[in-house]
Amino acid sequence: MTLSICNSTFRSVATLFFIFIWPSALICVRQVEAFSLGLPSSTANLMQFVSPPSFLLHASVDESKSEWSVFHESPIVNPNDIISAQQGLSSSKVSSNNSSSNSSSDNFNNNHEAVDVDKEIRGGIDPTAVEIVPFQDVDPSLISSSKRSQPAFVRMFRGSAQYIANHRNTLVIYHIPGDLLEWKGFKNLMDDIAQSWLLGIEVILVTGCRSQLDRRLISEKKMEQIKAPKIELVDGIEQEMLDFGVRVTDINTLRYIKEEAGHVRFEVERQLARSLRLHGGLNRNGCDGNVLSGNFYSAQPFGVVDGVDYMYTGFPRRVEVEKIRQCLASNDIVLMTALGASPSGEVFNVNSESLAASVAGAMGASKVVYFTVHGTAFRDKSNNKLIQNLRYSDVKNLLKHNNVKIHGKGFATIDNNNSNKDGKTVHHTPAVAETLIKLGWAMTALKKGVKRAHIIAPTNGALLQELYTRDGSGTLISRDLYEGIRPANINDISGIYDLIQPLVNAGTLVPRSKAMLEKDIDTYYVYTRDNLVVACAQIKRFEGGFTEIGCLVVDKAYRSQGRGDAMLGYLERLSVQCGCSNVFVLSTQTMEWFIERGFKLATIDALPPSRKALYNYERRSKIYMKEITSDRDLDAAELWWNR
Repeated sequence: MTLSICNSTFRSVATLFFIFIWPSALICVRQVEAFSLGLPSSTANLMQFVSPPSFLLHASVDESKSEWSVFHESPIVNPNDIISAQQGLSSSKVSSNNSSSNSSSDNFNNNHEAVDVDKEIRGGIDPTAVEIVPFQDVDPSLISSSKRSQPAFVRMFRGSAQYIANHRNTLVIYHIPGDLLEWKGFKNLMDDIAQSWLLGIEVILVTGCRSQLDRRLISEKKMEQIKAPKIELVDGIEQEMLDFGVRVTDINTLRYIKEEAGHVRFEVERQLARSLRLHGGLNRNGCDGNVLSGNFYSAQPFGVVDGVDYMYTGFPRRVEVEKIRQCLASNDIVLMTALGASPSGEVFNVNSESLAASVAGAMGASKVVYFTVHGTAFRDKSNNKLIQNLRYSDVKNLLKHNNVKIHGKGFATIDNNNSNKDGKTVHHTPAVAETLIKLGWAMTALKKGVKRAHIIAPTNGALLQELYTRDGSGTLISRDLYEGIRPANINDISGIYDLIQPLVNAGTLVPRSKAMLEKDIDTYYVYTRDNLVVACAQIKRFEGGFTEIGCLVVDKAYRSQGRGDAMLGYLERLSVQCGCSNVFVLSTQTMEWFIERGFKLATIDALPPSRKALYNYERRSKIYMKEITSDRDLDAAELWWNR
């Protein structure tokens, strides 16, 4: 028995030797053989393939004699193969005119050539061969394509720099529907999210698993058991599925959700971790980033509604703000799923879109980003132009028009019994319904205090384009920053007069009597609070696409609060809507304020003819102009004064 154990041990050691140690030793031996034959080291590498050893070892053990015999199927080195390899390398490096040269001269040439290459690799540069010439004299074909396209890159980077600076140290919530895991661009999306983290954004991910759960339930033939009552069929589509209504979650469905939510969490975590390592894994502070998931929020049951027990369906109860902030302070990315636990230990199925809005509001996030599955956009039917930015009031009206309701307990519904002007019922497609639902949750996030929301279609690079370029790629929804601004009426004349009079007395503004104000009252706008005029401005339209903004005044008690920026932004948007892309102001005291907001010094000749004829040469006001091509220019400006 002892002999058998010893033989067995020896067999194992010998096997490991021939598998792991013998190949490396064989390479060293062959390099020594090549050197002794006058061959370059590369020949030794070729020799490994000329006569490869076979590592199919045949061992015979005679336990009675305690002997081992190991046979190698082929010899270690075949000299004939070495000579053939030597001659083959020599003939490949010698021209046909020197074909009669002997092998020794071939070896000398090879060694001499190797020395020259080695010298070049060491970086030896002949200083007498170097000349300094003007860059424009360089042959363009010698310049790499990346350098030739440098101006385009420079323009792109300069245009993105302000967005990178503005988004730094802000918190963004990304909602990722489970359907996107099967999208071929999902890896790129994870790369883009990692890029935004590397550029200084604090990231929270909220993932859904609705599509995975639906397929799982269909495969289990239990879909009909988990749907809530009152299901209506519209064009063969279950209404409950179309409008993303609340789902009845029984114990079996809850088990499926746990499995599918875990699968989605793992896939997102895996791909995002890969992306972080791919880009260095270090953020702006030089710290490693990890993806953390856990009980970052608690949930409560949906309860019994209209006699229906929704069992394990729930909605967010409390967001663990301090725990999340600690993770973000450690430069980690927080990941949440649709499963929330209650203080009693029960687990509930939570609508992930609702969760994203709740977390964004509780954390005071700067943005919440909803990715769509189908990919849609908003278009103005009157002029066939894309609508890339919506205000809170616009969204509210749009949802009302389409009968979309966002319920407080974390679910949304759409009444598909919509009628158009002809009285015909309009049914929404799943793509339209999905967009409207996400629009509703975006509005909910804004209502909770989030400043901006984005709806982005699943296209490659759409996230980076939306966040870091002026034109963007999706739809921006922002709070009503201009709430309280309205056209002035005759009841505001006294308030406007009292507001501007101190600046008139100081010589900053041109005198305006109450009669003049009443005459031009249609050109004035006021910012009111509790029916008190706290800011005012005047806008006049001229030929050639020009508008003039004047008499921009903010009450002293409300300055440094963004009121002046809001008034300016509101009037600039009016100019764009009127088709005027050139805005100008005349000022004698507040030039720097306008320069900081993108206005540039202009000459009198730049004014439209009718306004040039009215210019007061005695006052000698300086002229500043600003070109606005689209609302996106104004959106970019708002990022700075409404952070």
